[in-house]
Amino acid sequence: MLDYDFMRHAFAAAGIVAVLAGLVGYFLVLRGQAFAGHALSHVGFAGATGAVLLGVSPLAGMLGVTVLGGVLMGALGEKLVQRDIAIGVILTMSLGLGLLFLHFFTAYATAATSLLFGDVLGVDLPTIYALAGLAALTLAVLGFISRPLLFASLNPELAEAKGVNLRALGLVFLGLVGLTTAASAQIVGVLLVFALMVGPAATAQRLTVRIAPGLALAAGLALTEAWSGIALSYFTDWPASFWIASLSGGVYLVSLAI
Repeated sequence: MLDYDFMRHAFAAAGIVAVLAGLVGYFLVLRGQAFAGHALSHVGFAGATGAVLLGVSPLAGMLGVTVLGGVLMGALGEKLVQRDIAIGVILTMSLGLGLLFLHFFTAYATAATSLLFGDVLGVDLPTIYALAGLAALTLAVLGFISRPLLFASLNPELAEAKGVNLRALGLVFLGLVGLTTAASAQIVGVLLVFALMVGPAATAQRLTVRIAPGLALAAGLALTEAWSGIALSYFTDWPASFWIASLSGGVYLVSLAI
């Protein structure tokens, strides 16, 4: 299996994205913002299809639009209800734009399918370098804000009383979620971003309440599911995205039983 360049590229790209998605997804689930990750994946689809129409790299378009969408979501709503409304409005607008761009994108049906469902076996070396740089930047910023982010996630009222700027923290974090969503979409597509960002993190939080083991478990589960999905795809000739999503859901169901 590893004799082929495209398989080695797939494992490398999936490994980078899985660890990133597991760590960022842990805080996403902890903060109750899984809906935001779902919405940003659709925002990213609009950005990617729009970029292709303009002759720009889909990854660049997805990155720019998802980060902008994440920042807007953080800026439009502080309270939970307000945030859900803001996310819903941005999700609706992005779906409308995506539909419009897809109308002009019909000549590239295969590329559109790859954006929706991922194409990990088509990742090239420059994309791997781009994903590695993106992951390093995102994790560096996440590490810098991790302590106040954890404080604000567990007890926002006390954190605000202690001087933590909740709005600024929320803006930065949702920007990181946007970056992670764009990276994850390269592997599993915009419709299955939950498979890497939410499934492993939710499973980890059901199995341990401690922060450090939870983060390690979320990243480890995401990595195992991504690599296992690619291997199963190689041996069965079924889509890798299907296997990754199935493993993510199946492992979470097992955690419920435990």
